[in-house]
Amino acid sequence: STTLTATGGSSYVWSNAGNSASITVSPISTTVYSVTATDINTCTATASRTVTVNPLPVAVINPATISICTGASTTLTGSGGVTYLWSNAANTAAITVSPLATTTYLLTVSDANACTATASSVVTVNSLPLAAINPSAVSICSGTSTTLIASGGITYAWSNASNTSA
Repeated sequence: STTLTATGGSSYVWSNAGNSASITVSPISTTVYSVTATDINTCTATASRTVTVNPLPVAVINPATISICTGASTTLTGSGGVTYLWSNAANTAAITVSPLATTTYLLTVSDANACTATASSVVTVNSLPLAAINPSAVSICSGTSTTLIASGGITYAWSNASNTSA
């Protein structure tokens, strides 16, 4: 909303039927308001003012949701504005975050007309797997072999390039 104030008269009649010196308007599209001011001598004058309604920007965060592992970081990139303000007080279009727990980041973008919009992104933090090798200690003789069995994950990458659990 905005307030329009007329001066120069002792009474006022606005195009929206207001009758005080000031009116507060909330148009949904660009609108011309006019006021007729009457002085104590009953002389009148009319003035008009255009209230321009600018469209809101469209705030976007990429990615809107993402999962990372404990200790990892990710970059969130905002778009849709000329200025940016994140919930962690950063004021750049892109931020790199390393949350300790699942966190929702909010972004407020402002356009050249000072119109604002918000968006959010959820960064889910997943705990690390508990990797184990059984047996935990092994001693073998030269020329013999043993089987090591990995657990705690769904995929495996051994130092000898094997990718099975055993």
